Amino acid sequence: MIAEHRGLGPAADIMKLNHSTVFRKLNALEERLGTRVFERSRSGYTLTAAGEEMLSIAGQMAESVYDFERRLAGMDSRPTGELRVTTTDTIFEYLLGPIFSEFRRQYPGIILDVVIESRALNLSRRDADVAIRAATEPPDTLVGRRLGLLNWNFYRASDMQVAANVAPFDQNVGWVGFTDPVSGAAAGRWFNERVPLERIAARVNSINAMARAVASGLGAGILPNFVGDQMPGVVRMGGPITEASSSLWLLTHPDLRRSVRMRAFLDFVGAELSKKRRLIEGEMPAV
Repeated sequence: MIAEHRGLGPAADIMKLNHSTVFRKLNALEERLGTRVFERSRSGYTLTAAGEEMLSIAGQMAESVYDFERRLAGMDSRPTGELRVTTTDTIFEYLLGPIFSEFRRQYPGIILDVVIESRALNLSRRDADVAIRAATEPPDTLVGRRLGLLNWNFYRASDMQVAANVAPFDQNVGWVGFTDPVSGAAAGRWFNERVPLERIAARVNSINAMARAVASGLGAGILPNFVGDQMPGVVRMGGPITEASSSLWLLTHPDLRRSVRMRAFLDFVGAELSKKRRLIEGEMPAV
C-alpha cells in the first residue's frame, strides 16, 4: 500500500490503521531486515532496490494464494456456498433482479453476494467470482459468454412535443448529458462530443439518473434500449445509435468455472438472460 500510494497517510487510510501504527510497523520491518525498504523525501516514499525485490516476491506470493483460493473454490461437490457477483446498478435493476430471485428459489444453498460497481473488479484476485457487465471485448484472463448486443437509442418524455420526421439532434429541445463515470464510456463520449453546451439542460453521472431525468421532462437523452424501453413515461425518438453499442457479457475466471455452484449460476443466469435478448438488443417496437 505504501509503495502504491507513495505515502504513509493514504496507505493507513486504506488499511484503516492509525498513521503512527503504520510508521512503527515500517520502522520495525526495516530494523528486522537491517536495510531500508523506502527512501523518504518531500515527494513521498520511494522503494529502494531491496524494497523493489521484496515487493516482487510479495506479489508472487499473493498470486499463489489467489490461485490456490480459486482452485479450492472449484472443488465443491454440491451447489452450496457463497457466490460473489459484480454488476452495475442499471443491469441489476432492469435485468437481473427477478432472475436472481428465481435462482435463489431453485438453489437455496447458494448465497449471492451482489457487488454493485461501475468499475471492473479483478476476478483473478477474487474481488468477485463472476461479472455481468457491458464491454466491447472481455479481458483475455476471463471466460464466459456473450449474451447480446447492448444497443442505445434517443429517448424523450412521452408528453414532450417534438417535430415529426426531424432528426433527434435537430429537435428544438434541451438535452441531458453525462458526467463521469458515464462520460468516459463509449456512449457518453459519443453523446458529449455531439451536443453543444448551449443545448444541455442538465448533466447526470449514471444511466439510472438519465432515465429518471428524461421521464421527468428535464430533457431528452440517450439510454440503453433495455432501460429506455422499460421506463414508464419514456419513448424513443429517432433511430438506434450504433456507435454507442457494446456487448453484455457473463464472465468468470477459468479456475472457477468447474465449481458446481458456479456452473449452476452460469447455466441458469445465461439461459434467463438469453430469453431477454430482444429486450437487450432493442428489438422491442418503438412507441
